[in-house]
Amino acid sequence: MPTIETAGETLGAGEEGITDLVSQLVEDARGLASAEVAVVKARIGERVSAYRSAIVFFVVAGVLALAALITALVGAVLTLATLFGPGLATLAVVIAVLAIAASLALIGKSRLAPATEKQL
Repeated sequence: MPTIETAGETLGAGEEGITDLVSQLVEDARGLASAEVAVVKARIGERVSAYRSAIVFFVVAGVLALAALITALVGAVLTLATLFGPGLATLAVVIAVLAIAASLALIGKSRLAPATEKQL
């Protein structure tokens, strides 16, 4: 049986040296990491495909809600136009909507400030 001498040790033909074992370990670790990445990608792909139709429905619902809001605002202008005239009614509705938008923006800003401070 042929023998290999490494670092003062004599190894048989069927035995591997420490460098070969470490090399094999590194290759196996790379293979395992690649397999784990593939599993994560597959899971993400499944979740995206499962939620894709739900996202489409949410987008359509949002568009319809926006259309309903615009219709309600036009209705408010037309209703107020009988009392104040079209110009003043439009101005009143625009001011009211901008006030609501500003309030919501300030609320959103106040909720972002603590999160930003925690991250710093």
